[in-house]
Amino acid sequence: MTITEEQRRTYAHEDLPGLMGLMTGDEKHGPAATSTLDVLWVLYDRVLRVGPERMADPGRDRFLLSKGHGPMAYYAVLAAKGFVPVDWLPGFGTYASPLGHHPDRVLVPGAEIGSGSLGHGLPIAVGTALGLRAQGLHEPRVWVLIGDAELDEGSNHEAIAFAGPAGLERLHTVVVDNSSASHARPGGIAARFEAAGWSAVTVDGRDHEALHAAFTAPHPGRPHVVVAQVEPKSA
Repeated sequence: MTITEEQRRTYAHEDLPGLMGLMTGDEKHGPAATSTLDVLWVLYDRVLRVGPERMADPGRDRFLLSKGHGPMAYYAVLAAKGFVPVDWLPGFGTYASPLGHHPDRVLVPGAEIGSGSLGHGLPIAVGTALGLRAQGLHEPRVWVLIGDAELDEGSNHEAIAFAGPAGLERLHTVVVDNSSASHARPGGIAARFEAAGWSAVTVDGRDHEALHAAFTAPHPGRPHVVVAQVEPKSA
């Protein structure tokens, strides 16, 4: 069943572990999922201008999950916000379930892209921001969530290098840093973006108030990145 408005109002961040607990089976990529949980909740609960009733609205914000190889937290948040029925969650990863190990935009209500291959989401987000600007749609914001390990992929660095000089002010990137990257970045992750003309801030990825402040910080004329640091994947 699809949850009612009254039920939806009762869901809170504290309910998400229970919703994630409904998803069983193999290859859950638990650490990849839990690393994104707080970022996803703050975005969907307090920042993104999206909702089940706005999925076809040209003026909606676009959220792109590039870190799609651990989607349990994403599915839990989508269920809590009414995009997908809660009773879909126990079928996660099964043959007939729309909730696959990587999100499918055709099958999952609210998913803007199919994702999971490292390095795809940020370039798609750049193209989305360019496309919206070309259509004269200046209100929608584009958000993309990537993992720090995706910065090992050259496609992301091409996107970073393009977006800054292009002045893609409506583009926002969240890098969830759980120390998975193979290659260190001199000066840290934020410095890589700043060198390309981005606005950048690094915060505790479990601190909801710090995340909200970083997500809503002004950045006129520049794309914006928030590096959300969480516990190492191996911890």
